[in-house]
Amino acid sequence: MPALPGGRPARSPEPLPARLRAAADERALVMGVVNVTPDSFSDGGRWFEPHAAVEHGLRLLEQGADVLDVGGESTRPGAERVPVDEERRRVLPVVRELVGAGAVVSVDTTRAAVADAAVEAGALVVNDVSGGLADPAMAGVVAATGVVYVAMHWRGHADVMDARATYDDVVTQVRDELALRVDGLVAAGVRPEQLVLDPGLGFAKPGSDNWPLLAHLDELLALGRPVLVGASRKRFLGHLLAGPDGVPAPPEGRDAATAAVSALAA
Repeated sequence: MPALPGGRPARSPEPLPARLRAAADERALVMGVVNVTPDSFSDGGRWFEPHAAVEHGLRLLEQGADVLDVGGESTRPGAERVPVDEERRRVLPVVRELVGAGAVVSVDTTRAAVADAAVEAGALVVNDVSGGLADPAMAGVVAATGVVYVAMHWRGHADVMDARATYDDVVTQVRDELALRVDGLVAAGVRPEQLVLDPGLGFAKPGSDNWPLLAHLDELLALGRPVLVGASRKRFLGHLLAGPDGVPAPPEGRDAATAAVSALAA
């Protein structure tokens, strides 16, 4: 992996455009999220219609986003899966329009068929919350297309993940499970330079387990790949900001905490 002056490893995956790779050598890149779903926990489906999603993405670019992450299936706890054709119907028009507007687009999907179609439509990043575990064909698509691949720590789909949220040492176990995913993906033909790792904040992790991960991001960076931190409006921030009655702050009340966590991670 390329190194910067002083021996610090480069933070940008190789397949990103040159301008973003150069930027990532100086600062953290910012990913803007475009939820093309009717049931997002974060925005309640405000961007479900394609034109609304595209307008939202363009606003995020104006506000400084480097990459736009387009997803057509909610991964909130308890969410039910959508048919693959419906997921494609949701995301592909949005990907095409945002790519046409000059955006660097990521597709948020666990399905190889959706990833392949989105890359054909111009996406340069595949953001897979399952790290390739949900669809055995995903690694082949990533290897064949050469795109950036975000592999998240995952223990099951949204309907079962909370039941699997048990750890003896969350930092060590998440690190070791991500290392196994790196090994498996590379064995399947994915180049290490394509990989970005994500600790999966809020995914199969109760609120208290997210803070040690944020405090020890160096353990994940030691695996030699860039790390994506996705804290935006998640449950553990709501619990942190609970009022005297113990009721968690609603998603729209978590933005200041999101900004603080993101700045500290960067």
